[in-house]
Amino acid sequence: MAIAPKSALKRARACLAIEQDAIAATAASLDKSFVAVARAIEAAAASHGKLICSGVGKSAHIAQKLVGTFNSTGLPTCFLDATQALHGDLGLCAQGDIAILFSNSGQSEEVLRLLPLLRRLGVIVIACTSNLDSDLAREADHVLSYVVPREACPLELAPTASTTAALAIGDALAMVLLESRGLTRDDFAKYHPAGNLGRILLLRVSDIMRQAERLAIAPDTVSVQDSILAMTKAKSGSIALVSPKTGKLTGILTDGDCRRAALSGPNFLQQPVHTFMTKGPKTVREDALGVDALRLFEAHKIDDLIVVNRAGKPVGLVDGQDLPKLKIV
Repeated sequence: MAIAPKSALKRARACLAIEQDAIAATAASLDKSFVAVARAIEAAAASHGKLICSGVGKSAHIAQKLVGTFNSTGLPTCFLDATQALHGDLGLCAQGDIAILFSNSGQSEEVLRLLPLLRRLGVIVIACTSNLDSDLAREADHVLSYVVPREACPLELAPTASTTAALAIGDALAMVLLESRGLTRDDFAKYHPAGNLGRILLLRVSDIMRQAERLAIAPDTVSVQDSILAMTKAKSGSIALVSPKTGKLTGILTDGDCRRAALSGPNFLQQPVHTFMTKGPKTVREDALGVDALRLFEAHKIDDLIVVNRAGKPVGLVDGQDLPKLKIV
């Protein structure tokens, strides 16, 4: 039977609304038990313990996704198959580790069999469940609970809102721990060296700036005409102007500045460029990240950004027209 557009959209929106309700209810239910879970993991990580996530069925998929999230934020985490754990995989567990056991009902047989075995190894157990009256919640050291008013499945069988809520509270926990551990953008880049994300995060201003013959630079005492000639030679829309004594950046002259200077009178080309330059322009250090340069472009609505070294001397130029080519916008 063909899918009717109206009924399909109605069902899809109803599904999303139910899952949204589960996340909202979970957020409203957060209390000191969530804080206790976060502190327990933080303490284990400080003592070089690792985080272990386990579950069965759809909960196993949620656990595996969160393993990736925690690892990407620098918190060593591994997935433990609840069945294989009974046949030797418990060897990856050690005293001082923390295990998060995922089970919506809190009554999954494989997970419950795993719990006392982990305890025997000195592993702290956290139950991630929506059922606070379950055996898993009662036996665990800590409970990470979420609220599911109802599943989005019309048969009330397929895990939908429950898996969404479990994933969301796991993500929330990961972000709280990321912030508490002071993870920086540089740290995050180290864990994502491949792909487009890694390329963007690792890109430095020195990698994308125009320099050498493509950098127009001159003393701020030269004429406007000489500045325009230097800009034309460098095929640039701006020129970095420096103090003739120190070589430090004092200003920038852009195409827009030249047009405004032309309105001052017929002899503007012979006047010193410092008369029309923008003094104290926005700059970025050559060792800054490319995304930091992007933020300056967005915040100040500029077209060109002078790159300076530690001494405040211009060493490059980031042209706003280059950013789309570099795919960091």
